Amino acid sequence: MAIIKPFRALRPPKDLAKKVSALPYDVMNVEEACAMSAGNPNSFLHISRPEIDLPPETDPHDESVYVQGRLNLKAFIQRGVLAQDRDDCFYVYRQQMGDISQTGLVVCASVDDYQTGVIKKHEHTRADKEEDRVKHIDYLDANDEPVFYLSGSCPEAERIIEGITVTPPEYDFVSDDGVGHTAWIITDRLLIDRLTVLFAATPNLYVADGHHRSAAAGRVRELRRAENPGHTGNEEYNSFLTVIFPENQLNIMPYNRVVKDLNGRSADEFIAQVQEIFNITPSPVPVIPADRHEFGMYLDGGWYLLDALPAIVDEQDTVGRLDVSILQNNVLAPLLGIDNPRTNQRIHFVGGIRGNDELVKLVDSGEYAVAFALHPTSIRELVELADQDQIMPPKSTWFEPKLRSGLFVHLLS
Repeated sequence: MAIIKPFRALRPPKDLAKKVSALPYDVMNVEEACAMSAGNPNSFLHISRPEIDLPPETDPHDESVYVQGRLNLKAFIQRGVLAQDRDDCFYVYRQQMGDISQTGLVVCASVDDYQTGVIKKHEHTRADKEEDRVKHIDYLDANDEPVFYLSGSCPEAERIIEGITVTPPEYDFVSDDGVGHTAWIITDRLLIDRLTVLFAATPNLYVADGHHRSAAAGRVRELRRAENPGHTGNEEYNSFLTVIFPENQLNIMPYNRVVKDLNGRSADEFIAQVQEIFNITPSPVPVIPADRHEFGMYLDGGWYLLDALPAIVDEQDTVGRLDVSILQNNVLAPLLGIDNPRTNQRIHFVGGIRGNDELVKLVDSGEYAVAFALHPTSIRELVELADQDQIMPPKSTWFEPKLRSGLFVHLLS
């Protein structure tokens, strides 16, 4: 059973919601965060990326960054940029990106559920990123950015949520990237209780995006529990901020790869070796893989369509048959020397929202030698793998649109 609970969100007033809202902390670098927040003292990036308010040479993991985040959060509250609701609520959050629409329920999920496996994972976390999120959450005394979860379809819950969405919204705006954001507040105790019961009948939730924030929430709970001799299990730090979407509404984009060099090979030598395990067809246009086991490769100014030979695909292997695994196990590791993509500094991952133009730009700049465009991992592949307690290779999924930060904050005290 999946435990969800309502909470008193810290959030902006209607007239400031668009100004406050920001993309998640981990989809941009410091320079991009500075540009996005320029001229906007109310941007949530001052809280989620507080290093933008410190000297450029500041190490983003220095204690001063976490202290600055805490100071900025307090300042937002003092200025009325963020204010806490008086009652525990659920919230409904809809995003519209072109033809893609996804409507989720904003709740607090259970740390116990994450630690016992009711909430299913599909990726390992990196120790340094997890530690960064632990410090960030602990210093803020808040979950400032929601974790993105998916659940199986529950028709009754979806009907209740759809009924909320025909009422006047609390927020309704279009962000600068063209994505629409609409939010409603559920204050009706009967609806809150019914949704809680319906999710309690849900066997599992699944992490779509936010493994590090989920793991960090658990570690922060352990810190707080150790410091609290009167711990009961009902404290706010026992849960964390989450938006849960039904799996049939979600959109996964590919997570593409670029590599800095060809591991001592010429372009011709590399192509010859790739040709032993893929059918290769030169393409006059950028390749967008149309099916599983197809890949686009950009090398030396030209595009190629790669089609995996049957001999390298084992459809009985839940992890090995993923396209990210096929590329890793047959090209990135043996040919390019990327044995551990989680730590190797010669590989870079590019979210599918940036498109093939970004791959071309990176390779043509000379900073990278080769790029690979992938077919997206499917929701069904993610769920099946997570149900088997298997782990995907890193950077296997890119969900879009991204949740905006700053619309809902969960205070731990």
